[in-house]
Amino acid sequence: MPVERIQIKQPCLLVVEGKEEGLFFEAFNRHLGLQKIQVLPIGGKDRLRENLKALVNSPGFSGRVVSLGIIRDADTDPQAAFQSVCNALCAAGLPIPTRPLLSTPGDERPKVGVMILPAENESGMLEDLCLRSVAETLAMRCVTRYFECLRQQGLPEPRNLSKAKTQVFLASRSEAGLRLGEAAQKGFWPWDAPAFDPLKSFLRQIAC
Repeated sequence: MPVERIQIKQPCLLVVEGKEEGLFFEAFNRHLGLQKIQVLPIGGKDRLRENLKALVNSPGFSGRVVSLGIIRDADTDPQAAFQSVCNALCAAGLPIPTRPLLSTPGDERPKVGVMILPAENESGMLEDLCLRSVAETLAMRCVTRYFECLRQQGLPEPRNLSKAKTQVFLASRSEAGLRLGEAAQKGFWPWDAPAFDPLKSFLRQIAC
């Protein structure tokens, strides 16, 4: 959803890539009791620059927003992902953090923080973080054997293995067919898993 159509309702904003990420972080924030963080799907990482500019110019941004968090996937290059976010912040005239997970000084408004998933110096995406949270479950043993079977049969590996593994894992839940964000809304991700600890810290850092 373009940010131009979003009414700013809270003093703390969390910009994420798309609809599923939006559903995921809304559910996570509810679990943490962070009621004053408004989650804004930006319409994809390729639209971050233009939509961040539009967000800054939206009614209610100036003077109300005190904290802004941006979360995006590392994909194949976490350093390039962070630099891309910094470039977008610069173009929008916003403060720029010196590194992921470290917010800009509190005397700057809004305070800005950036998190690259699954971790600061690792390639991957939100799905990788979710898979780590369930890595020790019985279902994940079955997921691993499933993809081993595909390889043994000479079948091609999915282009995005992390997304494919996530889909297979979610097929093991009581309500199959859900996507990542929908599964979060149903409580199918173990929020208290240690894999989510850095994400919890980041969300609390940008909370009002």
